[in-house]
Amino acid sequence: MPRQSRSPPCHRGRVDRGAPQDQAGLGLAVAGARAGARLSAPQFPVLFAPAERGLPAMLEAQAARFKDKPLVTASGKTLTFGEARELAASFGGTLSRAGVKQGDRVGLICGNSIDFVTIMLGVAWVGAVLVPINTGSRGPQLAHILRNCGARLLILEAQFLPALAHAKIGETALEMLWLIGEGEAANAYGLPLRPLPPPAAPERPAPIGPGDTLAILYTSGTTGPSKGVICPHAQYYWWGIVTAGMLGIEKDDVLVTPLPLFHSNALNSFYQALLMGAHVVYLERFSVSGFFTSLAEHQATVTYVLGAMVPMLLSRSPSPQEKAHAVRIALAPGVPEKFRVEFQARSGIALLDGYGSTETNFVIGAHPNVQREGMMGAVIEGFEARVVDEDDNELPDGEAGELMLRAHEPYAFARGYFGMPEKTVDAWRNLWFHTGDRVLREGDGQFRFLDRLKDAIRRRGENISSFEVEQVLISHPEIAAAAVFPVRSELAEDEVMAAILRKPESRLSELELIAFCTPRLARFAVPRFLEFVTELPRTENGKVQKFKLRERGVGPNTWDREKASDSEKAWDREKTLDREKTLDRERASGSPPRK
Repeated sequence: MPRQSRSPPCHRGRVDRGAPQDQAGLGLAVAGARAGARLSAPQFPVLFAPAERGLPAMLEAQAARFKDKPLVTASGKTLTFGEARELAASFGGTLSRAGVKQGDRVGLICGNSIDFVTIMLGVAWVGAVLVPINTGSRGPQLAHILRNCGARLLILEAQFLPALAHAKIGETALEMLWLIGEGEAANAYGLPLRPLPPPAAPERPAPIGPGDTLAILYTSGTTGPSKGVICPHAQYYWWGIVTAGMLGIEKDDVLVTPLPLFHSNALNSFYQALLMGAHVVYLERFSVSGFFTSLAEHQATVTYVLGAMVPMLLSRSPSPQEKAHAVRIALAPGVPEKFRVEFQARSGIALLDGYGSTETNFVIGAHPNVQREGMMGAVIEGFEARVVDEDDNELPDGEAGELMLRAHEPYAFARGYFGMPEKTVDAWRNLWFHTGDRVLREGDGQFRFLDRLKDAIRRRGENISSFEVEQVLISHPEIAAAAVFPVRSELAEDEVMAAILRKPESRLSELELIAFCTPRLARFAVPRFLEFVTELPRTENGKVQKFKLRERGVGPNTWDREKASDSEKAWDREKTLDREKTLDRERASGSPPRK
């Protein structure tokens, strides 16, 4: 468990319906800590008592308080807090009249729009369970999700109707399709197809407890079939409270996100706005060329990006638009340090890193003012974290192991995987959630991410972090992206392979890249196999699908360092020695090593 002082979590006993507390009490207490010092535990207010943490109860309370204030904008339409409450009740009536009952799952394939928000609110209002599905899902993946969740009703935009062609609808529990947008067919794939019904007479909200299921969110499926994460209402209450606190969100803030509503990050931003009285704007999609223009257009003060987006934004030539906005901070998990520093300098936007997952919450973080290079931050108040070995024995600071997490508050984490009890038992064994991530904790309580356990490489008795090798590779000025993964060798152990995406116009060779890596990596971590690729396989939210790279393995276009010609190896050794001598001279003179 992190060795840092802990104060009573979340001010139990005080329910504050007034304005959010001073931002130091909302998570930015860490801003006063010295870089490298032990971080103080942030404090978060209790805005709603446990029994009132269902979405309908919170929406009613905040609508009464902020009635005519904008809450959400999407697809060119804005809903005030009061209008959102009215739509929730009326579309809840529509669902109820269609036979949707409390606990029923309702599938949704829809882009960022007011329709998505309306359906989300109506489903929650009647106590049903929203199943938002990645709009890029097709074939076996979509078939698995629809079969696993057991939804009887699927609502989808007309543009996504063809995605059902190979989804084996007949093997699911689906009974009806509702179509958003233009459509003429009365039937599709053997099911009744109806236009999305208009809002009906308002329905009273269903009685909802904090542990009742709000949504089932399906993971990216980077290692196998997607798992449906059972997310209770109270989990998103805590997502909103903690994230808003760490970002310093207040009622006058405008939150602008390009991320899709079928993922937890964008759903979280809705709760931040709802709980803090702020305004959230959902862009239709992420656009490299239009991102900063959208921030200025909507007068954003807070925004959200994923690690893969920042290098894409930096790939464009610097422009005055990058600072022609009012954004002060962005939630930006997983951005490599090289890109973090450059992005902050070019845009003026502070980047908040941290650790969380669909199954957990915002558990580890640090304000940008005190975040140390390469660190995720410290455990946030209300949660616990341990670094353990393969038998769940806690490891000392400085020793790498798996990160385990748990929450102090009931239902602050997900409740398991829908229809997959064996996966639930495995992930939550010994009453801790096992993240599958390899980390180490330093003496001040801050955590460093090393790798996914499944991506760790063991070569000649040494453990290698693919993440750390990737950081070296992408620090090369001619590399746009890289993925490092294990492949089997003739010695029946792992060898290091890297798939490299070069920048346009780059003529970087394999030997030049090896020469670059050698002084920056331990000898055993330097990749043996390199392959220059034109693209990396990714999920819809930008995660590299390493399992596809592992399955493909060494191919005819793969370069093998151990099979390089003698002249190539001699050139390699000469360049490496020259580079090492240069680094030695720079260290001796006190100059920072050149990249």
